[in-house]
Amino acid sequence: MEKGTRPIPNRLVHHRRLRGYKQTEVAKLLGLYGTVPLRSWEKGKSMPSGVNLVKLSVLYRTYPNDLYPDYFRKVKAEMDTAELCFFEGRYPVL
Repeated sequence: MEKGTRPIPNRLVHHRRLRGYKQTEVAKLLGLYGTVPLRSWEKGKSMPSGVNLVKLSVLYRTYPNDLYPDYFRKVKAEMDTAELCFFEGRYPVL
């Protein structure tokens, strides 16, 4: 993570522990070559790809928005605003 960059809040560790998995087990189940990407996601340094986010959701038996609740709320608010502007004839750039 670059200096001054804030971590991406998530609940990946919480859900992994609820299911009783170790990082190495999750990495193998996702088909990763090691735990580095998973550690990076859990620390909020990066986010998983769409495919890996869906895999994590299935593995942890939850929804993507439960894994990244703050990010989901932020995106939803942005899209709600964009949709409102669209139907009012204004076209915001997100």
